[in-house]
Amino acid sequence: MAEAPLILMLVGLAAYTILGGADFGAGFWELLARGRRNAELRDHTHRALAPVWEANHVWLIFVLVMCWTAYPEAFASIVTTLTIPFFLAGVGIILRGASYALRSGVDSPHEEGGLSLVFALSSIVAPFALGTMVGAIAAGEVPVGNAVGEPVDSWVNPTALTIGVLAVATSAYVAAVYLAGDARRMGATEMAEAFRRRALVAGVVAGGIALGALLVVRAEVRPLFDDLTGGAGGAAVRASVVAGVATLALVAARRFEPARYSAGAAVAAIIAGWGIAQQPRFLPGLTIEEAAASDATIVAVLIGFAVGLLLLVPSLAYLFRLVLTGRFDPAAPLRPSEHEGPPAAAERARGRPLPYPSATVAAAVTAVGAAVTFAFDDLIRGAGVAAMLAGAVALFMALGTLDEP
Repeated sequence: MAEAPLILMLVGLAAYTILGGADFGAGFWELLARGRRNAELRDHTHRALAPVWEANHVWLIFVLVMCWTAYPEAFASIVTTLTIPFFLAGVGIILRGASYALRSGVDSPHEEGGLSLVFALSSIVAPFALGTMVGAIAAGEVPVGNAVGEPVDSWVNPTALTIGVLAVATSAYVAAVYLAGDARRMGATEMAEAFRRRALVAGVVAGGIALGALLVVRAEVRPLFDDLTGGAGGAAVRASVVAGVATLALVAARRFEPARYSAGAAVAAIIAGWGIAQQPRFLPGLTIEEAAASDATIVAVLIGFAVGLLLLVPSLAYLFRLVLTGRFDPAAPLRPSEHEGPPAAAERARGRPLPYPSATVAAAVTAVGAAVTFAFDDLIRGAGVAAMLAGAVALFMALGTLDEP
């Protein structure tokens, strides 16, 4: 029970690193695309972000809320010791969002260039600051207690700074892969090739930085290095290497769509490896079991999480499906149903299988799991939680298959 919220936090962190990281990485490429001759490249990054530029921050909010509710002592220790990078990340996210929104309404090239620069710089500051926070926790530089740790030395050290740089490099790498795929989908062959080259270079650089980060961890935090290179943690790291190499091969072969998923898998495997290597430690002298709130609180958090996902996941799944099928692309072609008119569209709809039976079963499993979670203790309660979450996931998938009206 104590580990369940932490597992969900790692999933949320992986989602934010992949999806939000791709958003930040687009800003990195804007920084390297200054001048009038690169205006088309900047426009492509700006346009590709339009449907999702704020949606992906929901994962960061989820991780923060889950942490302060399920592990309050650890959360208080982290945010009071790492106040500076936490503040820098917040400022970066705010400036990035404001500059992106304002850029859509400017007419002057000078104003557009200034806002683009703010957007790019803040897109680097935010992931770097968040990465240093992860590095500080991994290095054991966050002691238990309110503002007990060093406000500067806790995150200005080789491990934390290296992880911060790795976060920026990874964001740029994932963004280049995604932007190449978006350009290919839009039929912009030259733009796809431009980001293909960037993805290959960024992938090699990010891989080199990841290897360097392991060497830094070996020198600074040897126990963590041993756990990252052996056992389940080592298996996760090796899986990340395999996924990263596969992504480079797919990008080189211009197979951008499967490269999206292998790039995400590489990032997710690294985060999983860190989570495995970190356990049972949460902070120095504080285990996950000791940091966890009461079982009643965790149960309430898990139920709230399941209910929240009923709203969130179908919405995000529908949004990403619209994005990846080109519905938001400039001059996107109409769907067949829009050409056919209402009668033909209705006929097509009648022939489409509806997801309601599976949704009903999934909802029932979720309800039974919630009831068991409240009514029983120990292993039976754990089975109830598992049933509740499994039913919720099945329900999300069923709801996500609903088409537009």
